Amino acid sequence: MLSAKKAPILGINNRIPHRQLGLTKQEVTILGLGGEGVLRSHGKNSEALRVISTALDLGITYFDTAPAYDSSMDYYGAALGERRDRIFLASKTHERTRERSLRLLDESLERLRTDHIDLWQLHDLRTMDEVNKIFSKGGALEAFIQARADGRVRFLGLTGHHDPAVLLEAIRRFDFDTVLMALNAADVHRLSFIRTVLPEAQRQGIGIIGMKVCAQGKLLGRGKLNMEDALGYVLSLEGVNTVIVGCRTPAEVEHNVRCVQQFTRFDDHKMHALEERAKGHAAVYNYYKKGS
Repeated sequence: MLSAKKAPILGINNRIPHRQLGLTKQEVTILGLGGEGVLRSHGKNSEALRVISTALDLGITYFDTAPAYDSSMDYYGAALGERRDRIFLASKTHERTRERSLRLLDESLERLRTDHIDLWQLHDLRTMDEVNKIFSKGGALEAFIQARADGRVRFLGLTGHHDPAVLLEAIRRFDFDTVLMALNAADVHRLSFIRTVLPEAQRQGIGIIGMKVCAQGKLLGRGKLNMEDALGYVLSLEGVNTVIVGCRTPAEVEHNVRCVQQFTRFDDHKMHALEERAKGHAAVYNYYKKGS
């Protein structure tokens, strides 16, 4: 934990660094608020709104949600208000057909209290069968193209943490604007996204968003990594534009913001050292991958 003496002053006067989100040309903060943490809950309105408001007040501009995240979208709808147009709002569809995805999109817009989503993503792609269904006649890709054309969404993306081969296949079939994938110091030891999807996405100019940077806390603790290590490792990977982290409290948001305010890119020696530190329990840290 940072001492009070060394901690940067939080707020707009100590700005979070921004990066361009691939070929979208949108500038976003290198830290985004994930849709999990307290946001993936029901009935915690005051707690969730404090987390969202803290992120907004500290200058975070990338905000993540999904219909699958319990009341997350409703919390955003209640919290954003006039600040909606100052942020980059990302949501998802877990449906794989055109009609169901469009229906889910309209429900999402209503819950978020907005007329558009900046980034709409195919949520949690896991199998080639899903990819084939999405790209078939009547599949979700048709919904994506229609929603972008009519202005309900601005950019199109996909997400996954199960099998890098599935994401690779999907980004080879269509010019997605972004990819959200699991990236952390343990990733290189099994079914690596860093060694497969990341370089291909970078080659194509796709915006790259990291998630599971601390493996839902499993990577953090004595003898493991701290949050500065976890965030710094992913933000030091070539091509990564931003990372999202779910938070349970405003204090967690504040700590994560301090980490990125003082971020400087790690050298190869430090990157390798963090990978080695995560190696012994890599199977635990990669719990979300195929075959785990």
